[in-house]
Amino acid sequence: MDIDSEFGDLLGCLYQGALEDQPWQTFLANVRELLGAHLVTLVLRPPSEEGRAVMLSDGGSLSAIKSYNEGQFVLDPFVNLPSRSVVGLHEYLSTDALLASDFYRIIMEPQGWYDFLGADIRQEGELDVRFRVGRYKGASRFSEKERALVEALLPHLERSVVLQTRINRTERERAVYAGAVEQLSVATIILDESGQVISSNESADRLLNRAGEVYLADGSLHFANAKTALEFDRLMRQLRCQEPNSGEPLAALAMQVSRPEGSANLGLVARVIHSAAVVDGRSIPTVAIFISDPDQASEPLGLVIGRLFGLTPTESNLAMLLANGLTLDEASEQMGVSRNTTRTHLRAVFSKTGVTRQTGLVRLILKSVAPLAGEKPL
Repeated sequence: MDIDSEFGDLLGCLYQGALEDQPWQTFLANVRELLGAHLVTLVLRPPSEEGRAVMLSDGGSLSAIKSYNEGQFVLDPFVNLPSRSVVGLHEYLSTDALLASDFYRIIMEPQGWYDFLGADIRQEGELDVRFRVGRYKGASRFSEKERALVEALLPHLERSVVLQTRINRTERERAVYAGAVEQLSVATIILDESGQVISSNESADRLLNRAGEVYLADGSLHFANAKTALEFDRLMRQLRCQEPNSGEPLAALAMQVSRPEGSANLGLVARVIHSAAVVDGRSIPTVAIFISDPDQASEPLGLVIGRLFGLTPTESNLAMLLANGLTLDEASEQMGVSRNTTRTHLRAVFSKTGVTRQTGLVRLILKSVAPLAGEKPL
């Protein structure tokens, strides 16, 4: 089998491009060089009146590309090509029609453009991609061999863009979930197959840096209390005995982390992470550890609470203090008002939230979306 090394290298750049900080820049540059083109563009989500496109390019004028993206695209007749087919500009439009068009006179001619190959890729609900390769006037037209090269690239370009889209979606979802867990002040620690810590969130870093009941040594978790350490080892052995492919749901296991008298114990939950069958040689995440501190004040945010339940700032402040575990007398003292005044505010809060007891109010707030907000408390 005769495999063209240049084409193989190009495919390597194409798939690697999904992981680059500036996606596909190396690929676009290599396509331009291999085809002797003067401009190569990849447009993800073509421009519209409602919003700008994501346009990646190599070659050409940045100011011209910006002008196209910001409004000149409405003049472009070389759009909505048959999906997954390579089309030449001069076969899509007759040369006479092209030269008479506003697109040619206003956009192409001032920049010196004359010939283009184009291909669109569309998947309902997944992709809307435009790939264009251009040459200046005076250069030779694109040949059939060059067209065949672009045609051979199309299925790989489609797969690469799908991969990059799904990677981005996963990363965005991961960031949202990580932010929500962080906002709830839950320490999250990920262990690899040997029990070494491979990642932790800010709450976990603060907990581990206290060098108290649980701490990090030689890359693994340790516990100050010997009984707790033995319980954690037992829990980890139980987790490792779970069968990820058994069809049964994997159970989360819980334990307490002992603390000195006068402080509530930490709560620890651990669960197995499904590992991919193929990895890139790095440690495989196998266990997620979640640790909560009952003594750490939760942060149901005053401004968000007020908006959710229609409370005044004073009522929101009272609700927040109660949700953080203060008694009515302690809240009165912290707010600097009498107990009777606090009771008046509490009745108003009950009326607006529809609960009738303080415990119900605390439950309502803590189960609401308020703790997931990113605003600071009043």
